[in-house]
Amino acid sequence: MTGGLSLSHIHKQIGSQAVLQDISLDLDEGEMLILVGPSGCGKSTLLSLIAGLQQADSGEIRLKGRRIDSLAPQARDIAMVFQNYALYPNMSVAQNIGYPLEMQGWPRAQREARVREVAQLLQLEPLLQRRPAQLSGGQRQRVAMGRALARQPQLFLFDEPLSNLDAQLRAEMRSEIKLLHQRLGTSAVYVTHDQVEAMTLGQRMAVLKDGRLQQVGTPQEVYQRPANLFVAGFLGAPAINLLPARAMHDGSLQLDQGDAALPVRWAPEGGPWPERLRRLAGRKLMLGWRPEALRLLPLESTVSDGQALVLSAPLLLVEPTGADSILQLELGPTQRLSLRCPGWQAARPGTRLHVQLPAEDCLVFEAEGGERVE
Repeated sequence: MTGGLSLSHIHKQIGSQAVLQDISLDLDEGEMLILVGPSGCGKSTLLSLIAGLQQADSGEIRLKGRRIDSLAPQARDIAMVFQNYALYPNMSVAQNIGYPLEMQGWPRAQREARVREVAQLLQLEPLLQRRPAQLSGGQRQRVAMGRALARQPQLFLFDEPLSNLDAQLRAEMRSEIKLLHQRLGTSAVYVTHDQVEAMTLGQRMAVLKDGRLQQVGTPQEVYQRPANLFVAGFLGAPAINLLPARAMHDGSLQLDQGDAALPVRWAPEGGPWPERLRRLAGRKLMLGWRPEALRLLPLESTVSDGQALVLSAPLLLVEPTGADSILQLELGPTQRLSLRCPGWQAARPGTRLHVQLPAEDCLVFEAEGGERVE
């Protein structure tokens, strides 16, 4: 691959801990890739290796076909936007944006023209003479982005750049970053722990856990077809509903709810279901449904029609969010079922509700290894 960034078999160990293990990723030219995962999974370390702030123990990093893992940071033609802005407090906005160009030896007139161009792009023109202490958090982040943009690098690296902003500013800056990337078309790697940023910003996302890649794909692919239980549980708010079950030899599923055992045997009809369930006969599984896939039904009993499982349970909690409401039902002492319903729900806690779980929206996972079953 010569168009963008290529990581091949990257390994990084700190002391006795393997921080990154056999990471291989390709980033197309002009693409934004989102790195997500829990704290300590290695995503910021991977960004540091790409930038040259740390060195990998093994593996190769190439940018547009050129191997860069042995080059000094300043020789890699990469710009990085940090979480803490890292602005020079004694410099004006214009000086902060133009400083990297001054270090590269740009003539003053050319440097000033480039600063004005970047300031116009980021709507910073009225602020060029201010110091960082006179700016809001969102304005400081724009300046940090402007400093990175001024250099016209081959690759942008974003290390949780919006995590210090409040919710409204985060939403505004998220939109600005996406629009900016669409206009510039420069390759970018963006690290975040925020699910909304991960789902909305990039063309693809890579999910890490304990230094290993779990899945790489478009946000839609990763959300709708998670590779394993970890990915399924990590993405989504509220979290995916998981019900333990066992595949039976007759092609049906026996739900197992522990102390609150539900005597439900479900045999989804049509498609690949019967063959898939017979292949899994005797094995413990986890069945997953996203909260938005569930439907409230005006039924008086728990039944199954073959295409959808219907469970009955008391309402535990209602969480209005404005456009919709999150309902939590209590299936047992340790088992809850979450569903997302449009509008404001008037049901009171304690009311017994009936919920439909459609077969076509069911994700099946191995209970032991956690892999999704095709």
